[in-house]
Amino acid sequence: MRAGVWPEQPAEPGRGDVIEQLSSRLVSANLWAVVEPLIPPAKVRRQGGGRGRVCNRSVFTAIVFVLSSGCAWRHLPASFGVTVPTVHRRFQEWTDLGLWVRLRRAAAEGACGTEELDWIRAVLDAADRRAAKAAS
Repeated sequence: MRAGVWPEQPAEPGRGDVIEQLSSRLVSANLWAVVEPLIPPAKVRRQGGGRGRVCNRSVFTAIVFVLSSGCAWRHLPASFGVTVPTVHRRFQEWTDLGLWVRLRRAAAEGACGTEELDWIRAVLDAADRRAAKAAS
């Protein structure tokens, strides 16, 4: 998915509805409202050209799927509409730029609703484990 396009129209009838439902369960609108302002801005590409940046929400949702399911990055379903290298690269960028630390702080300060607090803690714990595994 490209920037500003959420959700994308399904390529196959019925299949997009399943992904949209899964995505809304993984990253609810309330959770996204907390996460979106915490995501670091993209680096400006001086040379211009290239493809448009993939929507942050799509990438974040794919990351949450990998973290919560425990699957390998390479097993991310293509139906999320983002490529494995993009999702993994963005996870590494966001980890290096402290997204997970800021999200943990926001959750501790009560930015997340009580119904999402356990979910976001589980995602953050999984992100910490993945980041530590990549660092070793």
